[in-house]
Amino acid sequence: MRDRTGLSEAFVIVAAVFVTCLLTANIIAVKVVDIFGWAAPAGVVIFPLSYIFGDVLTEVYGYRQARRVIWLGFACNLIAVIAIWLGQVMPSSSFWDAQPAYERILGYTPRLLIASFAAYLVGEFANSFVLAKMKILTQGRWLWSRTIGSTVVGEGLDSLVFIAIAFSGALPGPVLITMIATQWLLKTAYEVAATPLTYAVVSFLKRKEGIDTFDYDTNFNPLLVAD
Repeated sequence: MRDRTGLSEAFVIVAAVFVTCLLTANIIAVKVVDIFGWAAPAGVVIFPLSYIFGDVLTEVYGYRQARRVIWLGFACNLIAVIAIWLGQVMPSSSFWDAQPAYERILGYTPRLLIASFAAYLVGEFANSFVLAKMKILTQGRWLWSRTIGSTVVGEGLDSLVFIAIAFSGALPGPVLITMIATQWLLKTAYEVAATPLTYAVVSFLKRKEGIDTFDYDTNFNPLLVAD
């Protein structure tokens, strides 16, 4: 079912899940967890889902629609950051003594914000671009090759940009490389493990929507919201 804008219920649901995964990952990323002896932000348990649903958006609806949702996710994340910051700077009630905890868990430094926003945009657009181009090259075959291939590129760039901006100069080079490689491998392994889920969702949506978009004439400029 489509509304007057031409957007289907399924598209709205996928877009909402994409944005929810992004926002949730950014909030819980403050905790560092131990995964088989490797230290990683807690956001690693859900952030890769944004790439999986990003793959679904591009595969089914095309790069144009995925680009709109990527910018929507950026805008929603910006709103969340502003709201959290306002909550931090507003005067506390006299009986509320959890301001340090609020700042510790939800506070952002400008450097981490820049790193997060830059990594998100670079990674998501690279992921969507690679998948769309690979779909044309493979003539729509071998979905697994483009979901995994696009994730290798997108997650790799995301990890590289975030770690480089957030921690360069604060940590030794070998540590930075280890952190980048660890996050890259974990997120890529997540994508590989979720391949059956991706296949199921893509197959269901293509049948339900009756579409299978190929970006033959698409303008891949990431700055365009609509074309």
